[in-house]
Amino acid sequence: MTVLEVDIPAWAALLTAALVLFGSTLALIGCIGLLKFSTFYERLHAPTLGSTLGLWSVLIGSMVFFSAHQTRPVVYELLIGIFVTVTTPVTMLLLSQTTLYRDRLEGRDPLSENPDPIDKTG
Repeated sequence: MTVLEVDIPAWAALLTAALVLFGSTLALIGCIGLLKFSTFYERLHAPTLGSTLGLWSVLIGSMVFFSAHQTRPVVYELLIGIFVTVTTPVTMLLLSQTTLYRDRLEGRDPLSENPDPIDKTG
């Protein structure tokens, strides 16, 4: 069995571990939100936020690790982050508009329904 040894400074290892742990925690919170919310529109919100911030944390951790390991700046992960940051909100918008259109064709208007009305009478 071959053991891969990577010599990186302790500060880089700790920073990488913290960033990856933070990013994976945000992704987990997004997944839990996906399971907890009841409607499709609510379920869109949690994974979108978790994926964007969680992804950036993991990518920055990856940049720190590989920059310390290769002793040169590694920045190609920025392209991944930019593409995901641009495409995630666009995808969420297209999914929500498509679902809203489908609901209205079926005679439902989820925007006019208020499941938890606030008593404004006083």
